[in-house]
Amino acid sequence: MRAVILPGDKKVVVADRQRPEPKPHEVLVQTKVSAICRSDMSLYYGNPIVGGEAAETGDVIPGHEAAGVVVAVGDAVTGVAVGDRVAAHLAVGCGHCEYCGAGYTMLCPDWKCFGFDFPGGDAEYFTIAARNALPLPEHFSFKAGAVMTDMIGSQYHVQKKMGVSGNKTVAVIGLGPMGSAAVLVAKCFGARVIAVDILDERLEQARILGADDVVNSRDADAAAAIRELTHGRGVEIAIDCSGNPAGQNTALDAAAKLGCVAFVGESRATEINPSDQILRKLLTVVGGWYFPLGEWPEILRFIADNNVDVEAIISHEYSLEDAEQAFGAFDRRETEKAVFTWS
Repeated sequence: MRAVILPGDKKVVVADRQRPEPKPHEVLVQTKVSAICRSDMSLYYGNPIVGGEAAETGDVIPGHEAAGVVVAVGDAVTGVAVGDRVAAHLAVGCGHCEYCGAGYTMLCPDWKCFGFDFPGGDAEYFTIAARNALPLPEHFSFKAGAVMTDMIGSQYHVQKKMGVSGNKTVAVIGLGPMGSAAVLVAKCFGARVIAVDILDERLEQARILGADDVVNSRDADAAAAIRELTHGRGVEIAIDCSGNPAGQNTALDAAAKLGCVAFVGESRATEINPSDQILRKLLTVVGGWYFPLGEWPEILRFIADNNVDVEAIISHEYSLEDAEQAFGAFDRRETEKAVFTWS
Protein backbone atom coordinates (compact mmCIF):
# COMPACT_ATOMS: atom_id res chain seq x y z
CA MET A 1 0.00 0.00 0.00
CA ARG A 2 1.03 3.63 -0.41
CA ALA A 3 1.71 5.60 2.74
CA VAL A 4 3.14 8.92 3.92
CA ILE A 5 6.29 9.01 6.06
CA LEU A 6 7.58 12.17 7.77
CA PRO A 7 11.31 11.75 8.50
CA GLY A 8 11.54 15.27 9.96
CA ASP A 9 13.20 18.49 8.80
CA LYS A 10 10.17 19.21 6.58
CA LYS A 11 10.74 16.11 4.47
CA VAL A 12 7.81 14.11 3.09
CA VAL A 13 8.07 10.65 1.57
CA VAL A 14 5.28 8.67 -0.09
CA ALA A 15 6.42 5.06 0.04
CA ASP A 16 5.24 1.49 -0.41
CA ARG A 17 4.47 -0.23 2.87
CA GLN A 18 3.07 -3.65 3.60
CA ARG A 19 -0.66 -3.63 4.22
CA PRO A 20 -1.21 -4.27 7.95
CA GLU A 21 -3.09 -7.26 9.31
CA PRO A 22 -5.50 -6.76 12.21
CA LYS A 23 -4.58 -8.30 15.56
CA PRO A 24 -7.31 -10.24 17.43
CA HIS A 25 -8.96 -7.11 18.89
CA GLU A 26 -8.32 -4.81 15.90
CA VAL A 27 -10.04 -3.95 12.63
CA LEU A 28 -8.49 -3.18 9.26
CA VAL A 29 -9.90 -0.06 7.62
CA GLN A 30 -9.62 1.03 4.00
CA THR A 31 -9.01 4.75 4.29
CA LYS A 32 -11.41 7.11 2.55
CA VAL A 33 -10.33 10.41 4.14
CA SER A 34 -7.44 11.45 6.38
CA ALA A 35 -6.92 15.02 7.58
CA ILE A 36 -3.79 17.05 8.31
CA CYS A 37 -3.69 18.57 11.79
CA ARG A 38 -1.38 21.25 13.14
CA SER A 39 0.03 18.70 15.62
CA ASP A 40 1.12 16.57 12.62
CA MET A 41 3.50 19.37 11.78
CA SER A 42 5.55 18.47 14.85
CA LEU A 43 6.36 15.19 13.05
CA TYR A 44 6.99 17.18 9.87
CA TYR A 45 9.57 19.27 11.75
CA GLY A 46 10.99 16.24 13.60
CA ASN A 47 9.91 17.31 17.09
CA PRO A 48 6.75 15.32 17.94
CA ILE A 49 4.41 17.02 20.42
CA VAL A 50 2.92 13.71 21.58
CA GLY A 51 3.92 10.05 21.43
CA GLY A 52 6.86 8.01 22.64
CA GLU A 53 9.89 6.48 20.99
CA ALA A 54 8.04 5.40 17.85
CA ALA A 55 7.05 9.00 17.10
CA GLU A 56 10.67 10.08 17.35
CA THR A 57 11.96 7.56 14.78
CA GLY A 58 10.69 9.54 11.80
CA ASP A 59 9.33 6.30 10.38
CA VAL A 60 5.73 6.23 11.61
CA ILE A 61 2.80 6.84 9.26
CA PRO A 62 1.09 10.07 10.42
CA GLY A 63 -2.59 10.95 10.41
CA HIS A 64 -4.78 10.81 13.53
CA GLU A 65 -8.01 12.05 11.90
CA ALA A 66 -9.18 9.34 9.52
CA ALA A 67 -12.35 7.61 8.37
CA GLY A 68 -13.06 4.68 6.10
CA VAL A 69 -14.63 1.26 5.64
CA VAL A 70 -13.82 -1.88 7.65
CA VAL A 71 -12.44 -4.56 5.31
CA ALA A 72 -11.26 -7.16 7.86
CA VAL A 73 -11.65 -7.84 11.58
CA GLY A 74 -9.51 -9.69 14.13
CA ASP A 75 -10.56 -13.07 15.50
CA ALA A 76 -11.75 -11.64 18.83
CA VAL A 77 -13.68 -8.65 17.47
CA THR A 78 -17.38 -8.31 18.20
CA GLY A 79 -19.67 -5.38 17.46
CA VAL A 80 -17.78 -4.25 14.36
CA ALA A 81 -18.18 -5.98 11.00
CA VAL A 82 -16.73 -5.90 7.50
CA GLY A 83 -18.46 -3.12 5.55
CA ASP A 84 -19.00 -0.84 8.56
CA ARG A 85 -18.24 2.85 8.04
CA VAL A 86 -16.04 4.13 10.87
CA ALA A 87 -13.94 7.03 12.09
CA ALA A 88 -10.88 6.45 14.27
CA HIS A 89 -10.66 7.61 17.90
CA LEU A 90 -6.99 8.50 18.26
CA ALA A 91 -6.33 7.29 21.82
CA VAL A 92 -5.82 3.57 22.45
CA GLY A 93 -5.63 2.79 26.16
CA CYS A 94 -5.03 -0.27 28.29
CA GLY A 95 -8.77 -0.82 28.71
CA HIS A 96 -8.51 -1.51 32.45
CA CYS A 97 -7.51 1.66 34.32
CA GLU A 98 -9.95 4.18 35.82
CA TYR A 99 -9.56 6.55 32.87
CA CYS A 100 -10.19 3.89 30.24
CA GLY A 101 -13.22 2.77 32.26
CA ALA A 102 -14.60 6.29 31.97
CA GLY A 103 -13.82 6.47 28.24
CA TYR A 104 -10.92 8.91 28.65
CA THR A 105 -8.41 6.64 26.96
CA MET A 106 -6.14 9.62 26.21
CA LEU A 107 -5.54 9.91 29.98
CA CYS A 108 -4.49 6.26 30.36
CA PRO A 109 -0.92 6.04 31.71
CA ASP A 110 -0.10 3.56 28.93
CA TRP A 111 -2.05 5.17 26.09
CA LYS A 112 -0.80 5.13 22.52
CA CYS A 113 -1.63 7.73 19.88
CA PHE A 114 -2.83 6.82 16.40
CA GLY A 115 -0.49 8.40 13.87
CA PHE A 116 2.26 9.02 16.43
CA ASP A 117 2.92 5.82 18.40
CA PHE A 118 1.58 3.47 15.74
CA PRO A 119 0.72 3.86 12.04
CA GLY A 120 -1.98 6.40 11.27
CA GLY A 121 -4.43 7.21 8.53
CA ASP A 122 -2.20 8.79 5.88
CA ALA A 123 -2.13 5.48 4.02
CA GLU A 124 -4.45 3.33 1.95
CA TYR A 125 -5.21 1.14 4.99
CA PHE A 126 -4.86 1.38 8.76
CA THR A 127 -5.59 -0.81 11.77
CA ILE A 128 -7.21 0.40 14.97
CA ALA A 129 -8.55 -1.24 18.13
CA ALA A 130 -12.16 -2.27 17.53
CA ARG A 131 -13.36 -0.19 20.48
CA ASN A 132 -11.75 2.85 18.82
CA ALA A 133 -13.60 2.30 15.53
CA LEU A 134 -16.38 4.86 15.95
CA PRO A 135 -19.53 4.12 13.93
CA LEU A 136 -20.16 6.63 11.15
CA PRO A 137 -23.80 6.65 9.95
CA GLU A 138 -24.54 6.85 6.25
CA HIS A 139 -25.80 10.45 6.44
CA PHE A 140 -22.30 11.64 7.37
CA SER A 141 -19.63 11.87 4.68
CA PHE A 142 -16.19 10.39 5.26
CA LYS A 143 -14.77 13.92 5.16
CA ALA A 144 -17.13 14.94 7.94
CA GLY A 145 -16.27 11.80 9.88
CA ALA A 146 -12.56 12.53 9.79
CA VAL A 147 -12.79 16.12 11.02
CA MET A 148 -15.57 15.36 13.52
CA THR A 149 -13.10 13.46 15.69
CA ASP A 150 -10.31 15.83 16.71
CA MET A 151 -11.71 19.18 15.55
CA ILE A 152 -15.43 19.00 16.30
CA GLY A 153 -15.17 16.38 19.04
CA SER A 154 -12.59 18.34 21.00
CA GLN A 155 -14.58 21.54 20.77
CA TYR A 156 -17.88 19.91 21.65
CA HIS A 157 -16.40 18.33 24.76
CA VAL A 158 -14.63 21.41 26.12
CA GLN A 159 -17.48 23.80 25.30
CA LYS A 160 -20.02 21.53 26.95
CA LYS A 161 -17.79 21.40 30.02
CA MET A 162 -17.65 25.22 30.13
CA GLY A 163 -21.39 25.63 29.69
CA VAL A 164 -21.40 27.48 26.37
CA SER A 165 -24.98 28.57 25.67
CA GLY A 166 -27.18 31.31 24.30
CA ASN A 167 -26.60 33.65 27.24
CA LYS A 168 -22.81 33.58 26.89
CA THR A 169 -20.33 35.47 24.72
CA VAL A 170 -17.39 33.37 23.55
CA ALA A 171 -14.08 34.70 22.24
CA VAL A 172 -12.18 32.32 19.96
CA ILE A 173 -8.51 33.24 19.61
CA GLY A 174 -6.67 31.66 16.69
CA LEU A 175 -8.75 30.73 13.65
CA GLY A 176 -6.91 27.80 12.16
CA PRO A 177 -8.92 24.58 11.71
CA MET A 178 -9.45 24.12 15.46
CA GLY A 179 -10.54 27.74 15.85
CA SER A 180 -12.95 27.38 12.92
CA ALA A 181 -14.42 24.32 14.62
CA ALA A 182 -14.73 26.34 17.84
CA VAL A 183 -16.76 29.00 16.01
CA LEU A 184 -19.06 26.40 14.46
CA VAL A 185 -19.69 24.59 17.74
CA ALA A 186 -20.18 27.75 19.81
CA LYS A 187 -22.75 29.08 17.34
CA CYS A 188 -24.63 25.78 17.48
CA PHE A 189 -24.70 26.07 21.27
CA GLY A 190 -26.33 29.48 20.70
CA ALA A 191 -23.53 31.75 21.89
CA ARG A 192 -22.45 35.12 20.59
CA VAL A 193 -18.97 34.62 19.09
CA ILE A 194 -16.08 37.07 18.78
CA ALA A 195 -13.34 35.68 16.53
CA VAL A 196 -9.71 36.82 16.78
CA ASP A 197 -6.79 36.27 14.40
CA ILE A 198 -4.03 38.17 12.60
CA LEU A 199 -5.11 37.08 9.09
CA ASP A 200 -8.00 38.86 7.37
CA GLU A 201 -8.87 35.81 5.28
CA ARG A 202 -9.33 33.74 8.41
CA LEU A 203 -11.51 36.44 9.94
CA GLU A 204 -13.66 36.46 6.81
CA GLN A 205 -13.97 32.67 7.00
CA ALA A 206 -15.03 33.00 10.64
CA ARG A 207 -17.80 35.38 9.60
CA ILE A 208 -18.98 32.84 7.03
CA LEU A 209 -19.03 30.19 9.76
CA GLY A 210 -21.20 32.43 11.93
CA ALA A 211 -18.95 34.68 14.04
CA ASP A 212 -20.83 37.79 15.18
CA ASP A 213 -17.77 40.03 15.49
CA VAL A 214 -14.14 39.75 14.38
CA VAL A 215 -10.94 41.36 15.66
CA ASN A 216 -7.63 41.54 13.82
CA SER A 217 -5.10 41.28 16.65
CA ARG A 218 -2.28 42.44 14.39
CA ASP A 219 -3.95 45.84 14.06
CA ALA A 220 -5.43 46.26 17.54
CA ASP A 221 -5.13 45.24 21.17
CA ALA A 222 -7.43 42.22 20.98
CA ALA A 223 -8.32 42.10 24.69
CA ALA A 224 -9.18 45.80 24.68
CA ALA A 225 -11.27 45.39 21.53
CA ILE A 226 -13.14 42.47 23.11
CA ARG A 227 -13.86 44.50 26.25
CA GLU A 228 -15.17 47.32 24.06
CA LEU A 229 -17.47 44.88 22.26
CA THR A 230 -18.77 43.65 25.62
CA HIS A 231 -19.30 47.09 27.26
CA GLY A 232 -16.15 46.73 29.37
CA ARG A 233 -17.15 43.41 30.90
CA GLY A 234 -15.14 40.90 28.88
CA VAL A 235 -16.38 37.53 27.68
CA GLU A 236 -17.81 34.78 29.84
CA ILE A 237 -15.76 32.22 27.90
CA ALA A 238 -12.47 32.56 26.01
CA ILE A 239 -10.97 29.72 24.00
CA ASP A 240 -7.38 29.91 22.82
CA CYS A 241 -6.79 27.71 19.77
CA SER A 242 -3.54 29.38 18.73
CA GLY A 243 -1.13 27.81 21.21
CA ASN A 244 0.70 31.12 20.96
CA PRO A 245 1.71 32.98 24.17
CA ALA A 246 0.11 36.18 22.85
CA GLY A 247 -3.13 34.36 22.15
CA GLN A 248 -3.11 32.62 25.52
CA ASN A 249 -2.61 35.92 27.31
CA THR A 250 -5.34 37.54 25.23
CA ALA A 251 -7.75 34.82 26.35
CA LEU A 252 -6.90 35.40 30.02
CA ASP A 253 -7.07 39.19 29.67
CA ALA A 254 -10.34 39.16 27.70
CA ALA A 255 -12.19 36.87 30.09
CA ALA A 256 -14.69 38.51 32.43
CA LYS A 257 -14.53 38.08 36.19
CA LEU A 258 -15.85 34.62 37.16
CA GLY A 259 -15.32 33.63 33.52
CA CYS A 260 -13.80 30.52 32.02
CA VAL A 261 -10.77 30.10 29.75
CA ALA A 262 -9.81 27.02 27.74
CA PHE A 263 -6.37 26.36 26.34
CA VAL A 264 -6.82 24.10 23.31
CA GLY A 265 -3.89 24.99 21.04
CA GLU A 266 -0.82 22.81 21.62
CA SER A 267 1.94 24.72 23.41
CA ARG A 268 5.20 23.81 25.13
CA ALA A 269 5.70 26.99 27.20
CA THR A 270 4.18 30.36 27.95
CA GLU A 271 4.38 33.14 30.53
CA ILE A 272 1.32 34.47 32.35
CA ASN A 273 0.52 36.61 35.40
CA PRO A 274 -1.59 34.28 37.56
CA SER A 275 -2.40 36.86 40.25
CA ASP A 276 -3.84 39.50 37.94
CA GLN A 277 -5.11 37.28 35.15
CA ILE A 278 -6.60 34.39 37.11
CA LEU A 279 -6.69 34.80 40.91
CA ARG A 280 -8.10 38.33 41.13
CA LYS A 281 -10.76 37.46 38.54
CA LEU A 282 -11.62 34.05 40.01
CA LEU A 283 -11.25 32.50 36.57
CA THR A 284 -11.68 28.85 35.79
CA VAL A 285 -8.95 27.67 33.41
CA VAL A 286 -9.30 24.31 31.68
CA GLY A 287 -7.44 22.26 29.12
CA GLY A 288 -9.32 21.19 26.02
CA TRP A 289 -8.13 17.94 24.48
CA TYR A 290 -10.23 15.42 22.59
CA PHE A 291 -13.32 13.61 23.96
CA PRO A 292 -14.19 10.38 25.79
CA LEU A 293 -15.25 7.38 23.72
CA GLY A 294 -18.79 7.32 25.10
CA GLU A 295 -19.48 10.88 23.96
CA TRP A 296 -19.36 10.01 20.24
CA PRO A 297 -23.10 9.25 19.86
CA GLU A 298 -23.85 12.58 21.55
CA ILE A 299 -21.53 14.39 19.12
CA LEU A 300 -23.23 12.72 16.15
CA ARG A 301 -26.65 13.85 17.40
CA PHE A 302 -25.39 17.39 18.03
CA ILE A 303 -24.06 17.67 14.48
CA ALA A 304 -27.14 16.14 12.87
CA ASP A 305 -29.75 17.97 14.96
CA ASN A 306 -28.11 21.35 14.35
CA ASN A 307 -27.33 20.72 10.67
CA VAL A 308 -23.70 21.65 11.28
CA ASP A 309 -21.79 22.03 8.01
CA VAL A 310 -18.68 20.26 9.25
CA GLU A 311 -17.10 20.18 5.81
CA ALA A 312 -17.10 24.00 5.75
CA ILE A 313 -13.83 24.00 7.68
CA ILE A 314 -12.10 22.00 4.92
CA SER A 315 -10.34 24.26 2.42
CA HIS A 316 -8.26 21.84 0.34
CA GLU A 317 -8.29 18.20 -0.80
CA TYR A 318 -5.25 16.25 -2.01
CA SER A 319 -4.34 12.82 -3.30
CA LEU A 320 -1.83 10.95 -1.17
CA GLU A 321 0.78 11.22 -3.93
CA ASP A 322 0.66 15.00 -3.47
CA ALA A 323 1.54 14.77 0.24
CA GLU A 324 4.70 16.85 -0.09
CA GLN A 325 2.69 19.70 -1.61
CA ALA A 326 -0.07 19.28 1.00
CA PHE A 327 2.20 19.44 4.04
CA GLY A 328 4.23 22.28 2.56
CA ALA A 329 1.16 24.39 1.87
CA PHE A 330 -0.23 23.66 5.33
CA ASP A 331 3.09 24.64 6.90
CA ARG A 332 3.05 27.94 5.01
CA ARG A 333 -0.58 28.48 6.13
CA GLU A 334 -1.74 28.57 2.54
CA THR A 335 -4.49 26.11 3.45
CA GLU A 336 -6.79 25.68 6.39
CA LYS A 337 -8.11 22.18 7.06
CA ALA A 338 -6.63 19.96 4.36
CA VAL A 339 -7.55 16.34 3.74
CA PHE A 340 -6.31 13.39 1.71
CA THR A 341 -9.12 11.62 -0.13
CA TRP A 342 -9.54 8.29 -1.87
CA SER A 343 -12.36 7.30 -4.23
